[in-house]
Amino acid sequence: MLIESFLNYLRLERNYSERTIRSYGIDLKEFQTFFKEKSEETDFVTLDSDLIRFWIVDMMDRGYTSTSVNRKLSALRSFYRFLLRNGTVEIDPTLKVTGPKNKKPLPVFIKEADMDKIIERSNFKEGFEGCRDRLIIEMFYTTGIRLSELIGLKDRDVDFYNSTLTVLGKRNKMRIIPFDIELNNDIKEYINVRDEYFTDRSKCSSLFVLKSGETLYPLKVYNLVKRSLAKFVSVKKKSPHVLRHTFATSMLNHDASLEAIKELLGHESLETTQVYTHTTFEELKKVYEQAHPRA
Repeated sequence: MLIESFLNYLRLERNYSERTIRSYGIDLKEFQTFFKEKSEETDFVTLDSDLIRFWIVDMMDRGYTSTSVNRKLSALRSFYRFLLRNGTVEIDPTLKVTGPKNKKPLPVFIKEADMDKIIERSNFKEGFEGCRDRLIIEMFYTTGIRLSELIGLKDRDVDFYNSTLTVLGKRNKMRIIPFDIELNNDIKEYINVRDEYFTDRSKCSSLFVLKSGETLYPLKVYNLVKRSLAKFVSVKKKSPHVLRHTFATSMLNHDASLEAIKELLGHESLETTQVYTHTTFEELKKVYEQAHPRA
């Protein structure tokens, strides 16, 4: 009766979709079945937080993902807010319950050997566009910059003497990224090819430009990266951000400190950067399982 009243409330007053209402109903009835199996005398009014925690543990033991458990717990929280509002209960038992932490998906990255193949010169057309496209892939991989940061680069942001880029990151925060001699030479080569292609550069000061001379737009770069990666790798995600993940993972694999990677990527918190330690560990596990006779 209480569940039906709640579902009618969602339908008539909150205008929830029938799909959501059906899902809430299934979750609440599952929980009701669970606690009735423990004791027929228990009901939604008398149960306590411990029983809800027991339900969560039971679901996790049965193989439910943390995402599924938290979704069901969310339905129960909404239900008790409704019961509290209409005076059916005086205390909300879900307030003292914390759901399981959702696992963050590991970043997708590309192996170094595959990256070497991807940026081979022979994979790109001759002339301005081919030179530009290769440099874009190389710059993502070599510096770890974001898509928006790459598009925002101006010629003046490149310091060839010190081999550094000045990048405007999130929240207008400036940072300086070093790069190697190979990228230094490739940027110079691109600028020479670009300036030969365009007789007039007065309209646009962007480092990377379209064939029309205007600044690159995000979808153009995204499609370029996707096309280039698709030729050599089978990873599901093929985006500039994958190359950023690849940069960070390669740095970590070659003994760079997390603090250094954090500064290079422009992360606010070291916690954000730490996800790459998990990526590297997962790769190590695969190597172990393939190589060790008892794995």
